[in-house]
Amino acid sequence: MRHIIDVQAVSSEPDEYGTPQETMTRFKRLRAEVIQQSAQEYIRSQGAIDETVMLFRVRNPGGITTAHRVTYQGETYNIRELAPIENDRGLEIRCVRFGGDA
Repeated sequence: MRHIIDVQAVSSEPDEYGTPQETMTRFKRLRAEVIQQSAQEYIRSQGAIDETVMLFRVRNPGGITTAHRVTYQGETYNIRELAPIENDRGLEIRCVRFGGDA
C-alpha cells in the first residue's frame, strides 16, 4: 500500500463568539491502494456536473462510516460506500467528488 489517505470526521468547536462551528478533523491516517479512479461529466437539471469516483483499499482500522470523508492528494472525497473484504481484515472505500478537474 503506497498511498496515504486521511479519513476526516466532523467535529464541533466554538468560534470566538461561542457559536458552535462544524469543522473537519483528522480521524485516521491510513496507507491505501488506489484500486479504481474514474471521471464522468453529465447533465442534470442544475447544469453540467463533473464527478470523480475513487476506490481505495485499506487494512480495516474499524470505526469508519459514510459520515466521514477522505482526503487524498489535496482533494476531498465523500464516502459513498464501505465494503469489508477478507473477513473484515480489509476495507474498500468507494468515494465521490463533484466538480473540479478529474
